[in-house]
Amino acid sequence: MAGLLIQIGVPIGIILLGWWFGKAAEKKHYRSINEREERHAQIPVLSASWIDSDQSCQKSSLAVGSVVISVDAYKKFFAGLRKLFGGEMVSYSSLLDRARREAILRMRASAPDADGFLNCRVETSTIAGSSDGGMGTVEVMAFSTAIWLKK
Repeated sequence: MAGLLIQIGVPIGIILLGWWFGKAAEKKHYRSINEREERHAQIPVLSASWIDSDQSCQKSSLAVGSVVISVDAYKKFFAGLRKLFGGEMVSYSSLLDRARREAILRMRASAPDADGFLNCRVETSTIAGSSDGGMGTVEVMAFSTAIWLKK
């Protein structure tokens, strides 16, 4: 009886610890993202390739930001269960959301004094997927044209 409890309790305990630590890290990252997005909210990031403005462009430059985020053990476990039964892998949705937002913030940080960002594109790729025996990570790269308007 004690052996069965250990065989069941230890894996469940590991999954619960993974959930707790993963949730705490995710909350901390979202807090950081929200704070930085609020600081830069007045600077537009547009997917359009031009801006309708009375001012002309003084200078432009490429702005790039990228991030690699790994899946925690809890999300990997439940994504594996979801694969068995089918459906949307909700556990990966927040991972992609965090990665996209972080990449855009890093892109903004690469040209902090720019007046705006045009033609913004976000590319996503998977690195060391779980089928390779890896933990499963996602890389997101955001790039755009940073512009400075004549004052």
